[in-house]
Amino acid sequence: MQATIHPSAIKGTIQAPSSKSLMQRALAAALLCKRTSYIRYHTLSSDDKAALNIIQSLGANIEYIDDYTICITNQNIHPKQFTILNPPPLGELEGATIHCGESGLAARMFTPIAALFNQSIHITGEGSLLKRPMDFFDTIFHLLKVNLKSNNGYLPITIQGPLQPANIEIDGSISSQFLTGLLFAYSAANASNISIKVNHLNSKPYIDLTLNMLQHFGLKCPINKSYKEFYFEEKIINYPLSTINYQVEGDWSSAAFLLVASAIAGPITVSGLNHNSAQADKAILQVLEIAGASIQIDNDNVMVSSTLLQPFHFDATHCPDLFPPLVALAAYCKGTTTIKGAQRLIHKESNRAIALQQEFSKLGVQINIINDEMNITSSGIIKGGVIHAHNDHRIAMACAVAGLKATDSIIIEQAQAVEKSYSGFYKDVQQLGVKVLLSSN
Repeated sequence: MQATIHPSAIKGTIQAPSSKSLMQRALAAALLCKRTSYIRYHTLSSDDKAALNIIQSLGANIEYIDDYTICITNQNIHPKQFTILNPPPLGELEGATIHCGESGLAARMFTPIAALFNQSIHITGEGSLLKRPMDFFDTIFHLLKVNLKSNNGYLPITIQGPLQPANIEIDGSISSQFLTGLLFAYSAANASNISIKVNHLNSKPYIDLTLNMLQHFGLKCPINKSYKEFYFEEKIINYPLSTINYQVEGDWSSAAFLLVASAIAGPITVSGLNHNSAQADKAILQVLEIAGASIQIDNDNVMVSSTLLQPFHFDATHCPDLFPPLVALAAYCKGTTTIKGAQRLIHKESNRAIALQQEFSKLGVQINIINDEMNITSSGIIKGGVIHAHNDHRIAMACAVAGLKATDSIIIEQAQAVEKSYSGFYKDVQQLGVKVLLSSN
């Protein structure tokens, strides 16, 4: 699909989509806890749908109460032994395939959870996910008594548990998602007097999301020792006595594109954003302020007004998903902007550092990558052109936002990539006044 973005002024109010980081974690917690869980949300991304299919494959019962609420029970799962009490026919779980779509979080989080079971389970995905590194499991699973049939560090892989928690030391520099999966698995397996030590942990706020989710669903939560060690005490899990209710917050990662759009061509108001959220990408407010944008916050509403923007310096090491919207913002800042943390972009849906460099150069923006820094130099004037999304949802949205005040239209190829995280993106920006033409290639 192609999306043609015409230069547009925008105004109005839009609801932020639900956080897929929180939604997927909530689904994992609902699978593992002993109680009935009600999860409420505003939108479902393709990554969320992949996670729903995964927990259903692992024995969860899912009932859609209405368009915005699901009820999850896990009566088929014995939480201590992690076997299926009423085993489905051979092929439905025994030797079954869990499909993670293109979700890196789903693959890295649910693989340790699937390893709790004593059945052989095949983990696979599609598209860019098959090129993202999973060799973490090759180095760790044998320490946890999990059998693994490797694919040279990539999906698909086949595993068979049950996982047995042990004292381990891991590298957290590639992705915190591996640690998230282990924390869920250790918690559900009632790890006691056991630690996971972590070196070079990146994306620390995402671990906060995981720990908060464990607590909310009554799962065993480790002691966080300065993000260098996560210690599980020897104590009994006290599951909640009643049903669990969880409201998925608005997604700061997706909202960042809307807020940057507002700084470029606004004003607009984005609602449904928790200003006290632990989400890493809430840092977009800090960057917008540094760049000179006008920001007003009223409860869960954030309004940003367009102003004369100025170059900024920002460390995005712990919030790498902000790089694409920040590059779009920097494109309208006359001068050179520096963003640190570029090494975190290599193993995303695309190599985002290269993708951003290639596509924004077509729009007249020069991007140089030196070690861990990305330097974006712009005249503040953006040309039109044809860009390629690299099948990456955030590249597509970044280029769409960059087109709002371009000198000519921007045509985005593979525009459908936004479905991964923000399926309503084009509809929402049209509602705000953006002239968008969608067409098949």
